[in-house]
Amino acid sequence: MVAARGEADMPAGGRPTVRSRRLGAALKRFRQAAKLDQPQAAEVIVTSQARISRFETGHATPRVIEVRLLLDAYGVVDPQVRDKLEELAKNPKPKGWWTEYADLRPDYVDYIGLENDATYIREWQQVLIPGILQTPAYMDAVFTTLPGFVSPERSAYLSEARLKRQDTIGEGGTRYSAVLWESLIAYPIVGPEVHREQLSALLQIGKRKNVTIQVLPFGAGAIAASHAFSAFTFDAEPVVEAVHVENLWGSSILEDPVGLAAYSDAYDLLRSTALSPEASARVIRSALRSAKEDGS
Repeated sequence: MVAARGEADMPAGGRPTVRSRRLGAALKRFRQAAKLDQPQAAEVIVTSQARISRFETGHATPRVIEVRLLLDAYGVVDPQVRDKLEELAKNPKPKGWWTEYADLRPDYVDYIGLENDATYIREWQQVLIPGILQTPAYMDAVFTTLPGFVSPERSAYLSEARLKRQDTIGEGGTRYSAVLWESLIAYPIVGPEVHREQLSALLQIGKRKNVTIQVLPFGAGAIAASHAFSAFTFDAEPVVEAVHVENLWGSSILEDPVGLAAYSDAYDLLRSTALSPEASARVIRSALRSAKEDGS
């Protein structure tokens, strides 16, 4: 019999971590697939329905033995799936480089955690170059001149953290795919010199074997109106397991299976509608030549 742990279940910091939420979402998905309700799941580990609910929302983290018993009851036999979920239970709040940056917003820390754990990252952007692709000068322009601008000191702090994120998709690193609307390439929202430097950086980063950059052309149609999002995979199979959506007042992480499927389909459509990586590189090179010729 497994006794409840009470407050020891709470992830460090008093709020759900990315990993505890991933674990909870998976446990809920497998429970529902097994056609069991929360009271029945609670009986398996001799605990309360409320505690099962806290597991599934990420507000509490079950012990490894509890994960094993629940997965047995849910009929989950795949050893790779079981090992992954047990690891999430063992280490719900990993200590990464980002813990050195105590003043980062909690939702931004969550985002970095998703990037760090991912095996495949997909991004769609139609307003700004994705942060993980930005040059230091572009970062500074974004942080200090756009709505919600910050001081030069804060900009330097945020830029330093953002540059460290870029190690994730270094040569041979995490697989990364980005679809960028053509307006980002053709119509700069930053200074001319900063824009030229950023275009050059996109061309260089796009040469990495683990990175794919595609341009969605102006004539792509209504799909270009889709809001920006990032989708994450954490296993060998390219199934979207979490989606991050950002807005002016913060961000949210989506883990609902129906929503994840919708974003996965949206990204597939964006990618299939976009120019090929080779044609996209030609568009970027052409824009860079024009910018140099204009001296603008």
